[in-house]
Amino acid sequence: MFKRKLYLFAGASSVALVVVLLAAAVSAQITRQNLSQSTMAQTLLIEHQQLSSISYRLFKQLTDGLIFGQTANQAEVRNKKEQIDESLSNIRRLELTQRESLGAEATRGSVEDTEDLALLITQIIEEFQSIAASGSDVPLSRQERVRTLLEVTIDNQFREAINDAVSRQSNVVAAINARIDTLNTAIVWFTAAFGLLGLPLIVLACRWLINQLYPPLQTISSGAEALAQGNYDHRLPDTLDQEFLPIVQSFNSMGRQLQEHKLMAERSRKQLEFEVEQRTKELMDANNKLTDIDNRRRQFLADLSHELRTPLTVIRGEAQVTLRQPIVTEDASRQTLESILSQAVGLSRLVDDLLLLARADSGQLVIEPQWIDMASWLRQQTEHWQRLAPTHRIEMEWAFDDEGAQLYGDEQRLTQVIAILVNNAVKYSDPNTRVMVKASQSATDFRISVIDQGPGISPSDLPYIFERFVRINRSIEGSGLGLAIARTIAEAHHGELSVESVVGRGSAFTLTLPREPQP
Repeated sequence: MFKRKLYLFAGASSVALVVVLLAAAVSAQITRQNLSQSTMAQTLLIEHQQLSSISYRLFKQLTDGLIFGQTANQAEVRNKKEQIDESLSNIRRLELTQRESLGAEATRGSVEDTEDLALLITQIIEEFQSIAASGSDVPLSRQERVRTLLEVTIDNQFREAINDAVSRQSNVVAAINARIDTLNTAIVWFTAAFGLLGLPLIVLACRWLINQLYPPLQTISSGAEALAQGNYDHRLPDTLDQEFLPIVQSFNSMGRQLQEHKLMAERSRKQLEFEVEQRTKELMDANNKLTDIDNRRRQFLADLSHELRTPLTVIRGEAQVTLRQPIVTEDASRQTLESILSQAVGLSRLVDDLLLLARADSGQLVIEPQWIDMASWLRQQTEHWQRLAPTHRIEMEWAFDDEGAQLYGDEQRLTQVIAILVNNAVKYSDPNTRVMVKASQSATDFRISVIDQGPGISPSDLPYIFERFVRINRSIEGSGLGLAIARTIAEAHHGELSVESVVGRGSAFTLTLPREPQP
């Protein structure tokens, strides 16, 4: 009997234990399915809300594009379109999964309405593009298409469609939650009925459930806190339970997007700082150039006034002295007139030089080119200056392939350039020193160099010697216009005038001219 009771007790206990185990297993399975469905429904609801947010931001950017121009935010528009396509793809996938899980009755309209919503978004985007492409001059506030698009299509149709989708999914979430609540109530009553027999198993099951649920939730909580603190590199591991994978994917996707936005903002900030720095540098350079030009203008006027004042003072002084004399002899009158004539000739030469430079600045300098026999012309220039400057040894050296080498240029203007260079070489070098005129040719140009044995030009003065009224040695007579005129004539011939100088050894000015006529 005792043994029978033991067997009966053991059998009843075994039956009760089996029932409790089966009930727990069934409850766990149902709970697992409900949690999966709830997670899916919540994710789908979030996707609908995110689709709504992204769509409204896209419509805002498209509206800004109509107002400020199509190129104002094309990168962001494309980004929003990609996000909308991705969100719609997720919604379609989740809705199909949810329909398979919950059935067509519980998810009525979800898949079909999503396609209509996608079509409506596409129509709104195409309407924005059509309005932008129309190029209408009518203000946006008066365009009926714009008003219809914003007030009817977006404010009414789209808002109703997205609200219906969110409301429908909210109802699905509420239904699943209600079903979970019902199941929980049944489990409570079932647990109360079989509590004494299944308490150890329930405790173990609860402990297992806690151990299964708490770590993923703690991981998700830690990840959310990391994002809140600005650590956008943080990612949730993909080793969590299947139920948490959609949350993990959405969370990691959000982290990547936030990180991209942060990097984009940082790049934009650095680019803006770089552009501001470049622009500031350009403005400073422009301001320095304007200051330099203004200083040169002031110096030019001062030098011009000085150059004009000196001969005018001499002319006025000679005339006043002569007029004060009661009786003026013929020799005194002639001497006075010669002095006045000399100063007038100097003034005339200065005015001619200034007129030449002014014409060159305004593009009105006219040259009269012709074919010049270079050997004969250079020989004439050398002989001419040998007569004018007998205190110096003026020599000529050329390396032409033939005596008939010719240059197409204005002989009078080029003679003026050679005169300026040789005259400077004579003035700035000691008597009995050599002034060498060297000429050579290549396949494309002629080179004529005037080399002296003077004191040379310091490197600090070289950049300024071709400017107007610049005189390196103020003790030597001159207006400071010669080299400026020489360079102007060289440039009028599509050539250039350059200089090389060594302090204490002399200078070499080189005139380079093209051999053939230039357009």
